[in-house]
Amino acid sequence: MKILMVGLGGIGQRHVRNLRLLKGSDLEIIAYRYRNNSQVLTDQLSIEQGSSLAEKYAIKMYDNVDQALNEKPDSVFICNPSSLHIPIAMKAARAGCNLFIEKPLSHNLENIQELIDIVEDQDIKAVVGYQMRFHPCLLRLHSLIQEKSVGRIITVRVEVGEYMPNWHTYEDYRQLYASKEELGGGVILTQIHELDYIYWLFGLPTRVFAMGGHLSSLDIDVEDTTEILMECVVDQRPFPVSVHLDFVQKPARRICEIVGDAGKIVVDLRELTLKVFDASGNLSESNSNEGLDRNQLFINELKCYFEYQQGDPSPLVTINEAVQSLRIAIAAKESLRTHKVVNLEN
Repeated sequence: MKILMVGLGGIGQRHVRNLRLLKGSDLEIIAYRYRNNSQVLTDQLSIEQGSSLAEKYAIKMYDNVDQALNEKPDSVFICNPSSLHIPIAMKAARAGCNLFIEKPLSHNLENIQELIDIVEDQDIKAVVGYQMRFHPCLLRLHSLIQEKSVGRIITVRVEVGEYMPNWHTYEDYRQLYASKEELGGGVILTQIHELDYIYWLFGLPTRVFAMGGHLSSLDIDVEDTTEILMECVVDQRPFPVSVHLDFVQKPARRICEIVGDAGKIVVDLRELTLKVFDASGNLSESNSNEGLDRNQLFINELKCYFEYQQGDPSPLVTINEAVQSLRIAIAAKESLRTHKVVNLEN
C-alpha cells in the first residue's frame, strides 16, 4: 500500500506516526510539501531535535503534487490548511486515489459538488477526519440520544474554549492556519468538531444565528469568540442548541449538556466523564474514561478507514456527510457577518 501525505504539520505527522504504527514497513509513504519545514514533532507536540522527517519515517518527498500523484498512491491524506483542501482533493480524485481529508472539508462550499461528482464517478472512498466520533463519551452520548434516555429534548448547550497560543508551543500562534482568514481559519471552522457531533446527534439545524467576532487582543485576523444559536428538530419538535466557541479561555473547557423532560446528560470532554441524571435529578449513570490516550481516537479512525477501503461499513464521515457540518459553519459565519438568521431548511 502506498499513501501520499499532503501537509506534514502537527496533524499530518500524527497520521504518519500512526500509519507506521499500524502498517509498519509494509506501507510506502510519499509526501508533497510546499514548505521545506522538516522539523520532527512528538505526540506531545514538541520538536525532536536532530531528526529529519524523511529519514525517521522513510518518506520520499516531492515538491510537485503532479509528480507525487504519478507514483499512483492508493490513498491521499490531505492535511494542509483548510482553504487548500479542495484543489488537491480534486486532483487526487481524478487520479483515482482514495481520500482522507482532515476537517473541515473546506473553508467554503465552492467546487464541493464537483468533488462529490468525481468521487462518485470514480467510485473511490472519500472521508473527512472527525476523530471525535470515536470518543467513548460521545459514542455513549449518541447511544443515549438514540435510546431517548432523557425523554424529549428540551435544550442543548455546548462549549469549547482554549487559549490558542498554548496549542503549539513550538511555533508562533500567528503562523497557525487557524489564525488566518486566507487559510480558512477562525474559531468556527477550527472548532467544527462540535458542529459535526451536533449534526450527528440531531441532524441539520433549520436555523442558525451567530454573534461574536475578533474580540480579544490576539494578533489574528479571524473571529476568536462566537456564540451560535441553532434550532434543531427531533420527532417534529424544535428545540434550541447553543454553542460557545473561543480561542481565549483559560483554563480550557469542553462540555456538552443535554436537558430532556425525563433527565439530563452532562459530558465533560476534558475530564473524560459522562453523567446521566434522572427526572428527579438523581445520578443514574456515571462513566469515567480516565487515562484515555487522545491518540487512540486517531488510531481507531485509521483502522476504520482501512476497513472501509476493504468494503466494511464504517462510522467515518463521508464527504456527503461532512458537507452538512460545513454548511452549519458557513451559515454561522454568514450570520456573524450579516447579523441575520440563516435558514438551512432548503
